[in-house]
Amino acid sequence: MSPGMLKMWISIAGMGLMFLAIFTIYLSRYKLKGVLKFLSAFLAYIFLFVSGITLIIVLFT
Repeated sequence: MSPGMLKMWISIAGMGLMFLAIFTIYLSRYKLKGVLKFLSAFLAYIFLFVSGITLIIVLFT
């Protein structure tokens, strides 16, 4: 696989993680309560952090 194609797949995975972050943040704010609210928000922010790092790595390599 060429380096450009590998970067494309990594950036698509980063965008997918951003979508999952948006979805789980929505769930945690409007649909869940209690401990599940905290856990889903924590998971969402982990998704957001990892996706940001992957997209920055793709941008600067």
